[in-house]
Amino acid sequence: MAIAKTPATPYYAVIFTSLRTDGENGYGKMAEAMEELAATQPGFLGIESARDELGITVSYWESLESIAAWKQNSRHVVAQERGRDTWYEEFKVRVCRVERDYGFERE
Repeated sequence: MAIAKTPATPYYAVIFTSLRTDGENGYGKMAEAMEELAATQPGFLGIESARDELGITVSYWESLESIAAWKQNSRHVVAQERGRDTWYEEFKVRVCRVERDYGFERE
């Protein structure tokens, strides 16, 4: 996985933080499918994800409207329902406007 290449600010970030239940139960396959589907959505800019005990996924979007459309995508709704029923003990979603970004990249 790589660091997402985001455009000039402002843009939006959706931070999804989660604690999983025990067992795989198809989680990895669905997570991969959702990442692929999100990448096809209008306004999608990129994604970064890490999981140890705590999972953190940050997706980047052009607008609040593109985030709302993704949340309502019918296949994503199914994944959300399965997450509540099977995969997560707890999760939190935060939507943020990115005002500034900067970084370093070794050549």
